[in-house]
Amino acid sequence: MSKHGVRGGVGASVEEVPVPETGPGELLVRMKACGLCGTDIEKARGEYTSALPIVGHEAVGTVSRSGEEVVGIREGDRVFPHHHVPCRSCYYCRHGNETACADYRRSNIHPGGFAEYIRVPAWNVRNGGVLKLPAGLGFKEASLIEPAGCCIRALDRCRAGRDDTVLVVGAGPVGMLHSILLKMRGAEVIVSDVSEPRLRFAESTEAVKALDAKGRDVGKEVRALTAGRGADLAVVASGSPKAILQALKAVRPGGRVCLFGVPAKGSVLDYDFADLYNAEVSLLPSYAATEAETEAALALIAAHPARFRSLVTHSFPIEEFAEAVKTATSGEGMKIVIVP
Repeated sequence: MSKHGVRGGVGASVEEVPVPETGPGELLVRMKACGLCGTDIEKARGEYTSALPIVGHEAVGTVSRSGEEVVGIREGDRVFPHHHVPCRSCYYCRHGNETACADYRRSNIHPGGFAEYIRVPAWNVRNGGVLKLPAGLGFKEASLIEPAGCCIRALDRCRAGRDDTVLVVGAGPVGMLHSILLKMRGAEVIVSDVSEPRLRFAESTEAVKALDAKGRDVGKEVRALTAGRGADLAVVASGSPKAILQALKAVRPGGRVCLFGVPAKGSVLDYDFADLYNAEVSLLPSYAATEAETEAALALIAAHPARFRSLVTHSFPIEEFAEAVKTATSGEGMKIVIVP
């Protein structure tokens, strides 16, 4: 029996693929929704270097087969299977850098989240990489668990909290996820983007201050909104070097800049690092998430589903994956989800 799936690597394509075989300790999950991430598009183009080029990692679905030795998960359960799971015992895990764990980078779901059936390896199942979804949570909202978990990890690393003024550079899906989470933490949020539709979406959805970055000095405008200081934190929800520069120029002395968007390989920043030193600005990259953050994301989404549901503006069947990518790269809408 064959089903549709998206093969990863340069020039990802939709193909008929066999339903995966499963062994002891493994799960077979029937995908119900999988968010399309910017990193999936980078993997398809051969531009992503942080992990294996397997596309689709924001998947949720129902368990079709639960292998021997699986404890606590049965057929019919609604689940989120995390694609990366750390060992929790290596040097990096013991020092709070789980996303640098070699097992974390190697682990994955197969053939990827954009397939009708997904094999979840025993490693992921055994090490807590599968979360059960509450009965009332829709699959499209639940597909936001992984990206929301990544945002939570980034905001925790940057100590984002109440009374902070935060500039989010980029009003795309992850920028808006950051905005929602920051508002929940009590922060004042400013977003910047060059897309007028996305700025309008940001203002209408989260009541944030939106700045059009086209031909304008965003740093100057942020300082005008903060009594001349600048933002306490800037989250760069884009991999563009221009976006990083915008963030560096918008934060106050002693502020923080979070590098969240994935820069393309070979990206170069033209910046005087004497300014970074003199202003004591902290530069904090944040990659991916662990089960601690995905569990926190699930709890927040389950408690406030309507707030997160508004981000999902498009859904496409697997067969129309190319059209989904085209819509995502055009900037039309917000979060795009692939369905069977």
